[in-house]
Amino acid sequence: MSRFALITADAEFEHRVRLASAGLPGSLQSFQANFLPASIDDVFGQLVGEPVEVLVLGPDLRPDDVMGFSAAVDVRYPYVSIVYAAEPTPDLAISAMRSGIRDIITPSANAESLRAHLEQAALAATSRMAASPSEDEETRSGHGRVIAVMSPKGGVGKTTIATNIAVGLGRIAPMSVVIVDLDLQFGDVASGLMLNPERTIADAANGPMDALSLKTYLSPHPTNIYALCAPKNPAEADRISSDSVGELIARLSAEFQYVVIDTSPGLGEHVLATLDQASDVVWVCGMDIPSVRGLKSGLEILDELNMLPEHRHVVVNMADRKSGITLQDVEATLGVPVDIVLPRSRVLPLSTNRGVPALQDGLRDPAVKGLRRLVERFQPQWDTREHKQLHRRTVFQ
Repeated sequence: MSRFALITADAEFEHRVRLASAGLPGSLQSFQANFLPASIDDVFGQLVGEPVEVLVLGPDLRPDDVMGFSAAVDVRYPYVSIVYAAEPTPDLAISAMRSGIRDIITPSANAESLRAHLEQAALAATSRMAASPSEDEETRSGHGRVIAVMSPKGGVGKTTIATNIAVGLGRIAPMSVVIVDLDLQFGDVASGLMLNPERTIADAANGPMDALSLKTYLSPHPTNIYALCAPKNPAEADRISSDSVGELIARLSAEFQYVVIDTSPGLGEHVLATLDQASDVVWVCGMDIPSVRGLKSGLEILDELNMLPEHRHVVVNMADRKSGITLQDVEATLGVPVDIVLPRSRVLPLSTNRGVPALQDGLRDPAVKGLRRLVERFQPQWDTREHKQLHRRTVFQ
């Protein structure tokens, strides 16, 4: 899926690179970060689809970091063409050559000029790849981030949060996000996104799952994401096995940078199959005792089964100071900190009923602001590892 990769937090430069790559074969996978990880595995382990041929490093990255990172890439992946956006100087050119950087482009270059550089870099990479010994495909591609949105109880706004996460990530990684409705009997992702899918997860789970066939099951959405919707007939859920769900998620994560899964309430076999694949879980609960106790039980069960994903994000939705319990009570009961608190809002139910997620509309509301912060938690994985801070709950009022 991705022959080009870009690392930058410069939105304007990213836009021009996207315009440039749009006219070339393959697609672009972008990481919004203004620094580079210590290990190149943190980047190459997250690349999905076809092996990357061209890696573009943005103008906001530190030159010393770029040189060290590029040298490591050149040793491990010599066929990859590294293109660095910086003002060229004689000293920089020498350092770049020694580090294995193949091209330097002016940060202000227009899309047409960038396209020429990318095309030349891709041709050079193809030539080097053909001349080098064959390499196992799995050593050159990783898996996307699988985000399971879960709640032991229904009615807490799980689907609203899942669809907004997907739409928000669609701005970070256009056409590299898919949302899967795994509430197989009563899923609402289709209505939440105002979609009328021709094919559903029932077709995908019981049909061929090669890269070409997968796209035929997906419904495109105007926000540059894809959706794999729940069956239209609840009876079709019986035809979908947990094994096929696990295989489907694995296939999707090999093709997409982000796979957002709206699970059914509880811990059924399909949910457990999802957790086997998930890199992140977003736990959603309301500010009521049954919801909080249900989440506590779910966390305890999964901890005993050793099935808790590496990254956990706890969201309290529809928070209300008049509910009779406090956030401190919630945290004390759960035994884990709350990460995002979304206050009770009229905007979110209205947007759900309209089939237009709040992040798609760009609405101004404390709960919408909280959703944006939740999406920000799914930045490149090296971001959270290298910039660790004390836990700070995010509350929006």
